[in-house]
Amino acid sequence: MRTEADLRRLMQRRVEPGERGEAIVAAVLARLHEHGYLDDAAFAETYARLRQQNEKLGVRRVRQDLQQKGVGSELIAETLEARYGQTNEEALAREHLERKRIRKPENEKEIARVMRRLVAAGFSTGVIYKILRQWDVPDEALAALDNLADEPHDE
Repeated sequence: MRTEADLRRLMQRRVEPGERGEAIVAAVLARLHEHGYLDDAAFAETYARLRQQNEKLGVRRVRQDLQQKGVGSELIAETLEARYGQTNEEALAREHLERKRIRKPENEKEIARVMRRLVAAGFSTGVIYKILRQWDVPDEALAALDNLADEPHDE
């Protein structure tokens, strides 16, 4: 499965530069649309569903991934509202931890690792702190992690 933007990018590498190449790419994309092989809405829905159900990823991560794949922001918003609108983010984060076999952290280094993993998986800091507090992580350790939550991660 690919998005229109992704296919366009891949095909432009293989066609001659200029108007002729653009015309070829446009014709191929039009034909794919016509036959139902290229549908960004279906791609976004399937991508979000699989990331939510199989990988247990949070909405932020899925939004970022769809943006990188070239899906339009309006379509992303509609898809994520439909897919994650009624989802309990805390329950999903717990499922993610279980799926990755991440257990209660025993020290500050492990706390930071759990925090980074959950941020990278697309969960909000509020949900992450809630889970860590329920694991009886000391407030001093959580305060030390505040700056960690604001950093971007690509795990």
